[in-house]
Amino acid sequence: MLNRRRTDRSSGSQDTSLIARGTVIRGDLRFSGALHLDGRIEGAVLAEGEDAVFTLSEQGQVQGDIHVPHAIINGTVQGDIYAGERLELAPLARITGDVHYRTLEMAAGAQVNGRMSHRVEPVARELPAPGQPDADLDEAVPA
Repeated sequence: MLNRRRTDRSSGSQDTSLIARGTVIRGDLRFSGALHLDGRIEGAVLAEGEDAVFTLSEQGQVQGDIHVPHAIINGTVQGDIYAGERLELAPLARITGDVHYRTLEMAAGAQVNGRMSHRVEPVARELPAPGQPDADLDEAVPA
């Protein structure tokens, strides 16, 4: 029974990559799963996959744009952040750039020097099937 639980957890878990303190990456970085950054990236951070999570520790730095579904920021970012789903700004977050998010959690002490823009997905409208009368359309006045 214990082995079954471990197997179930591992099949749903994400692979995590770690970029350690003292490591500098020059150029764009693409990742899937989870990425934890303690080092420095001089370039864009780009997630592949809707379940990707980017975590920037208090020692971590990014000079470039961040495009991810879910970001947890507690370090320094010089660039724009595009969080498709959720953005968490921890107390030591220092962002110089615009922030675009769907859901935002911001702790006391976090700083954003730029614009903050809430993104809302457009709601898809359902059109009536051909041949079906629609009450809203019947009331429309022809131009």
